[in-house]
Amino acid sequence: MDYRIWAILSAVFAGATAVLAKKGVEGVPSNLALAVRVAFVLAFSVGLALATKQGALQSLTKQNWLFLGLSAVATWLSWLCYFRALQGGDVARVAPIDKLSFVVAMVLGVLVLKEKVDAGLIVGSLLILIGVLITLR
Repeated sequence: MDYRIWAILSAVFAGATAVLAKKGVEGVPSNLALAVRVAFVLAFSVGLALATKQGALQSLTKQNWLFLGLSAVATWLSWLCYFRALQGGDVARVAPIDKLSFVVAMVLGVLVLKEKVDAGLIVGSLLILIGVLITLR
């Protein structure tokens, strides 16, 4: 399947995640809600890796471990902040701010990974930024 289809599915599920998470944090501490979410993600991820016979940990290099570990820390911090934000704000206000992650990822892709951007990506990033600013009014 083309990467764009996977990306669209990711966006659909991320959008649903915001609404489901907002309902999930009602009346419970955000850190507990985060722990439950992570436990489910872990269970599903391990199950998928085993079901697809991709559970060979020895195939990971030290670099894989390092960067996947750092990515996990960043994911955890993102989710920690996201759940706290959802407890205090509406999904329609929190989700657009969270989508600034696209702009951050693009800038980091250029700075760290030396990826090339074109005018379309720059304009798209500016439109996302403008959209977020509009939603904050």
